[in-house]
Amino acid sequence: MPLWKVYHPTNAFSAEDKQELAERITNVYAGVPIPKFYAVIIFEEVEKGNCFVGGVRNDKFIRFKVDQIARTLPGPVIREWWMRTLDEVIAPFVKERGFDWEISIDETPFDLWSLQGELPPPFESIAEKRWVAENKASPYTYQEKLPAGHFLLTPGVTG
Repeated sequence: MPLWKVYHPTNAFSAEDKQELAERITNVYAGVPIPKFYAVIIFEEVEKGNCFVGGVRNDKFIRFKVDQIARTLPGPVIREWWMRTLDEVIAPFVKERGFDWEISIDETPFDLWSLQGELPPPFESIAEKRWVAENKASPYTYQEKLPAGHFLLTPGVTG
């Protein structure tokens, strides 16, 4: 799950803007791939006079706070690529409209997360592939925790 909380000035985004931005965010994660229903985007309006940056009132500031649970980012190169990718996703809504903004990502342990009472299946497992296809959480069997592709169980052999 990526949970995005977007703190923005009142009227910074129209209903259509919110829909388009939510779709763009969801689609970048779907490309990973993860199930689209993992992506949750919450817009929270901040009234004028309630945002300060460096102790100075800033009514043109947008804060993107992201919690990522479904995947973690291994190493500095991938992390930089991901941050630049997300900046490209949000740029039309912030940079091109003259807002100041920042984005931060927290990575939460995968094993401390559930959806509709189900623990998410392992990455690239048969169950996860089904969740992607169905776009919803559902019970799965122990067998479905296995990788979806061909795999070898022979010691010392790599494919």
